[in-house]
Amino acid sequence: MTIETAIAAGFRDPVLQSQTAFRTLLAALSEPGIVHSIADAIAAPEGLHQASAIALLSLADYETPIWLPQPLRDGPTGAWVRFHCGSTLVDDPARAAFAVLDAAAPEPKLSAFHLGTDQFPDRSTTLVLQCAALAGGEALVLSGPGIPGTRSIGPLGLRDGFVAELQDNAALYPLGVDLVLTHGDRLLGLPRSTRIGEAR
Repeated sequence: MTIETAIAAGFRDPVLQSQTAFRTLLAALSEPGIVHSIADAIAAPEGLHQASAIALLSLADYETPIWLPQPLRDGPTGAWVRFHCGSTLVDDPARAAFAVLDAAAPEPKLSAFHLGTDQFPDRSTTLVLQCAALAGGEALVLSGPGIPGTRSIGPLGLRDGFVAELQDNAALYPLGVDLVLTHGDRLLGLPRSTRIGEAR
């Protein structure tokens, strides 16, 4: 079996497709809480939503260490990321520039990832959070830059205590992680500047 048949394909047109995906990701992070479709004809490896895979293809390269849960890191998904992104896979969340996390997984906590520094807050981890759905869960009220007034979201399948983690992360601004929530071929952005409350 050759590496071409063992590893699922990535972008057919890396320049055009990565530029299109990058613009979608920027739009998602500049308009927190608005769901965007990032569908593209790629074969995402097992364990990654299509939106998660496309995000990694468009954001990561050989200079960006990536954290994946161990089952993904040690399996076909890890091989796919190394092959298509050229990235180093790390087992320490604090060393990751990008990370993929199951929203229901109890660990690691958001605080375990790189939160940036006073000199370089933009060097914090960008976390791709894979959700059971982007709607149908507990209602959260968003406010802050990019949101006129407030905006509500309801991601499904968040672990216990995750809303408090999001609030703690926002309180660290300008430090803290940025999040991209994904399900299937859809995503929404939750940058560290977004304030998060629970609906009353």
